[in-house]
Amino acid sequence: MSSDLALFRGAPGMERAREIIERMGQEQIPTSPANYEIWTTHVAGVKPDLSREIEARLRRGEPFTDETNEELFERFFANTRLSIQMLETSETIARELDDTVSRLRGAGGQAGSYAKVLQSAAERFEGGVDSTEFRAVVEHLAVTTHEMAAHNLKLAEQIEASTLQVQELQTALQSVKVEALTDGLTGLANRRMFDETLHRRITDASADNSDLCLLMLDIDQFRRLNDLWGHALGDQVLRYIASVLRAHAQGDVLAVRFGGEEFAMIMPRTNLHLAEALAARVSKAVKSKRLSLKSTGDVIGEITISAGVARFRAGEGADNLAARAEACVRAAKVSGRDRIVTDVQLDRQSAA
Repeated sequence: MSSDLALFRGAPGMERAREIIERMGQEQIPTSPANYEIWTTHVAGVKPDLSREIEARLRRGEPFTDETNEELFERFFANTRLSIQMLETSETIARELDDTVSRLRGAGGQAGSYAKVLQSAAERFEGGVDSTEFRAVVEHLAVTTHEMAAHNLKLAEQIEASTLQVQELQTALQSVKVEALTDGLTGLANRRMFDETLHRRITDASADNSDLCLLMLDIDQFRRLNDLWGHALGDQVLRYIASVLRAHAQGDVLAVRFGGEEFAMIMPRTNLHLAEALAARVSKAVKSKRLSLKSTGDVIGEITISAGVARFRAGEGADNLAARAEACVRAAKVSGRDRIVTDVQLDRQSAA
């Protein structure tokens, strides 16, 4: 849907966005990300079958209940997820609508002030002038003033409704985006967040010629732990490693569950020496606690990690940086596990 999202940018896009919000409000449809995607897709004309279904229901006067909305989403979006681009575009629309609401609120206030001025003038002239003709003008001003006041009241009600819609949309979008970028088991950032963040950090490092390091680590003998103690213990270990990484991810360092038993830390403005020191602290912290099986109390023993640290090299892409960090992890495992290997050490080994 990426090419169609251009329909919702700029002034025309704002008009379409307002149309979506208004139509959802008219049909009393909750402003959830799923419902918003249904109606955005309908307005964009991306799924003709969906549009025909919606228009048919509108013609029949059928209400869009929670069950109806859920059915539409399951039928037409069962194999899709709200993409990051969709979320970001929706957030942009929400922000722009918020700005529009603010401007309208200001305009409403001006209209109210204008109404008060006209009302005051009408009352003053009505009390001090006997001319029939002038009275007619004043009466007209009074009528106009009352009409302006009524219009302003209606505008204020519309603004209040739009504000509520925007706030609900922003809250729902934030919730869904967090879910889309977070690993469900550990609560760390997931692979998608890793990819987006690493690309952004590489762009920043290239622009200001700053340091950037990537730490990747793998839990030693993780499959054996799963085989011996079961997946419940494996999940416990994964959450434990995540807690250690979270405690050491200070500032703008991002801790990630890369996949399976693999984790990563993206460290902007960090040189290799500092990155290696952080990896050592993480490794020490992991080994400092002897885990036990919660259900039986059986002591599992020491958990160790094999880690690799690679520093960003000018001109390389995210895939290459990640591949070098993973190569360091493999070297650490081959060397006996429970150790840290940097790309400098790997280079020296290759040159020897």
